[in-house]
Amino acid sequence: MAAPLLGGWWPMLAAAARTASPTPFGDGTVVELARALAAKAYVAPDATLPPALAGANYDQYRDFRYRADKALWRDLPGVDFQAQFFHRGFLFKPRVEIHVVEDAQARTLPFSTALFDYSPNPTPMLDDALGFAGFRLHAPLNNRAYFDELCVFLGASYFRAVGKGLAYGLSARGLALGTGDPAPEEFPVFRAFWLHRPDPGSREIVVDALLDGPSVAGAYRFRITPGEDTVFDVDARLFPRVELAHAGIAPLTSMFQFDASDRTGIDDYRPAVHDSDGLGLLTGTGEQVWRPLHNPAAIQHSGFQDRAPRGFGLMQRKRDFTDFQDAEAGYEKRPSAWIEPLGDWGAGEVHLVEIPTADEYHDNIVAFWRPATPLAAGAESRWRYRLHWTATHSWLAPLALVQATRIGAKPAGDRSSRLVVVDFAGGTAGDAPQIEVAASTGRIANPVVHARPGGGWRAGFEFLPEAGATSELRMRLLRGGAPVSETWLYRWSA
Repeated sequence: MAAPLLGGWWPMLAAAARTASPTPFGDGTVVELARALAAKAYVAPDATLPPALAGANYDQYRDFRYRADKALWRDLPGVDFQAQFFHRGFLFKPRVEIHVVEDAQARTLPFSTALFDYSPNPTPMLDDALGFAGFRLHAPLNNRAYFDELCVFLGASYFRAVGKGLAYGLSARGLALGTGDPAPEEFPVFRAFWLHRPDPGSREIVVDALLDGPSVAGAYRFRITPGEDTVFDVDARLFPRVELAHAGIAPLTSMFQFDASDRTGIDDYRPAVHDSDGLGLLTGTGEQVWRPLHNPAAIQHSGFQDRAPRGFGLMQRKRDFTDFQDAEAGYEKRPSAWIEPLGDWGAGEVHLVEIPTADEYHDNIVAFWRPATPLAAGAESRWRYRLHWTATHSWLAPLALVQATRIGAKPAGDRSSRLVVVDFAGGTAGDAPQIEVAASTGRIANPVVHARPGGGWRAGFEFLPEAGATSELRMRLLRGGAPVSETWLYRWSA
C-alpha cells in the first residue's frame, strides 16, 4: 500500500470514503503515511461545514446524538468493544477520517445521517463524504451486562479515558508544541484513525492514528486495555518538518482551581475544586516526588530535570465526597493519569505549566516530558510509554505519601512568617522520623514532626520568605538517614 500512498494518499482516502472499498493495511502503513506527509508542505484538514451545520451552537450540537443501536461491532458475538462516532459541528469542525481494520484490510467508514438522532430537529441533508469529528469506545468496564463509555478521541489530538468506577476528568494529548510559551501554541490534530476489530474474547483493542500539524507529522498506535487501571500502551513516531525545540512528549492537561492550601480570593462553600491536586514524579534515580498544584496569579513554568525518568503524572489523591462536597461534579471520581516511559528517554525534564483560572471550566494545568535535545527536522523520533488511568497509583517503594499541604500566617510574632504543615499517610511503622527541609531563598526555622491520631505523621516548619522572591521548598522524612516518605516540593510565590 505504501507506494501509491506516497504520491497522493489523501485523495485516495477521500475516494475510499465514497466507495468504502478495502485497502491493504499492515503495522507500518500509518508510519509510512506519516513519513510521506512530513516530506510535503502542510495542508490543514478540511474544516468547512455545510450550511446545515455551520451555524450550530452548543445546544444544537448536543442534539446530534449517535444512535447506540448503530454502534460498530455491536452485533459481533464475544467482542467486548463497541465504537460510536461524533458528528462534525460547533467547535469540532475539521474532518476526521475513520477506518476499520479487519483481516489486514482497511475500510473507510462513510458518514451517514442514519447513524445519528437529530431530534427534536429535522434530519439535515448531508453528503456521505462529510466524515466525522472523532469517536468513543465502549466496553463492559464496571459489569459484564453493560458497555460503559471507556475513552474518547475528540478535538485536535486530545483523548481521555476512565478506569473502573471513575468519571471523565483530565485529558491527554498526542503532542504539545509551545505550551505556555509567549508565541501562539500549535495544536497538531489526529486527522485519521484506524480502529482494529478486536477478536472475540480479547481484552484489548488497537487504534492507529495519524497526527499532522504545521511543524510535524506522526504515527501513533494505542493498545487499550480497560480495567481498574485502564492502560494505554502508546507508540508514537514523530517526523518533524522543522526542528522542534519545545516539544512536549506524553502531555497531560488538567484543572486546578483551589483546595485547602490555595484558597486566595475564593468564596465557595466547597473545600476543593480540581481534577488533579498534584504532580507525581518517579525519577531516574528512584526518588519519589510530590508537587502540589497551584492556581497562580501569573503563569508559572517549572522544570524537573531528569535522565531516564521512570514515571510522572497528574494525580488526584483526594477520593472522598467530603473532600469536595460537590454532588454534581463528583471530583472524587476523577482519574489520575500516570505516564510510565518504556525504554530510555534520555535527558530532559518533566515540564509543568500552571495557568491562572477564575473558574473550574477551563483547563489550566499541563505536564509533559521535554527532551533536552531538540527533535531534528527530517529525522524520526520515537517515544513509547504506558499511560495509566487509575484511582490510585502503586508506587515502587513503601513510602509515606503526602496527604495534605496547609500554609498560613503565624498566629503570633512575625506576621510575615508562614507556617507550613504537611500531612503524610501510610509508609512503614517505626520511631518518629527526622525532618529534612530546605528552601532556595528565605529561611527555615523550627522544623518538627508529630504523630497524627489514627496514624501517619504531621511535619511542619516556619518559613520566613525573602521579600519579593520566589522560593522552592523541599522536604522529606528520614529514619536512619534513609527516606521513609516521598519528597514534598512546593513553590512559594510572594
